[in-house]
Amino acid sequence: MPAESEFKDKGVLITGAGRGIGKRLAMGFAAEGARVGLLARSKAEIDLTQLEIEHTGGTALRLRADVRDLDQVNRAIDFMHARFGEIHIMICAAAIQGPVGPFLENTPTHWIETIQTNLIGVMHCCAAVLPEMTQRRSGKVIAMSGGGSSRPRPNFSAYASAKAGLARLIETLAEELRDSNVQVNCMSPGGTYTHMTDEILRAGDKAGRKDEEIAMEVRLTGGVAPQRQMALAKFLASERSNHVSGKLISVEDDWKKLMHGATSPEVFTLRRVQKS
Repeated sequence: MPAESEFKDKGVLITGAGRGIGKRLAMGFAAEGARVGLLARSKAEIDLTQLEIEHTGGTALRLRADVRDLDQVNRAIDFMHARFGEIHIMICAAAIQGPVGPFLENTPTHWIETIQTNLIGVMHCCAAVLPEMTQRRSGKVIAMSGGGSSRPRPNFSAYASAKAGLARLIETLAEELRDSNVQVNCMSPGGTYTHMTDEILRAGDKAGRKDEEIAMEVRLTGGVAPQRQMALAKFLASERSNHVSGKLISVEDDWKKLMHGATSPEVFTLRRVQKS
């Protein structure tokens, strides 16, 4: 008889759960027995995600909200509390690509929208769930990082700036929450075929040769396997990572050493030296 999952009946709230990596993780945690809150703007997308989860025997709750609106986020969380109880794990996966192309060709409106979703949206979610986590002295926040969080990314200035700001927000929160037994981390899920991949390919030369080539490879191969992303997410959401907070960890990193104390969490700070 298989062992019971450590996530059984845990409340897991995931933003951007209607598609892409957010949906992947929602399906994964539901398969582990978690009670998953699906938060996204698109009713059709979270309807489908809930249907797929329930079809495989999982438990999910649709929460239609825009992460840019704190009131909507708070109402969604109140509804999840009423149905599922406590929120033990918050995964922030809602994001948009934003304008693709040289900064001087970007429109300020699209630039600001990217910051509002990719950075302010995460701040709203943290503001909404951290009070209960700190009071309970237990909780996990995992924010999806992305290209530009640790190095420059030409032609994606809005996205890169938001993700770099996100990494610093997580580092800062970790320091403030050091004595609360609440861990907050950034997870870089690696290249994955999503609607953002197609946006890069449609942008063509505006995306730059390097990003266009990477997007083409991801479209052909599918990118990082869901199992690898889920393995890292499960580690960061579990008690096995209670000694890790304020870090930026990629699926491409040798992060499993953290489980066995074979490396220091400090290796995974935002300011680490990047491999060539």
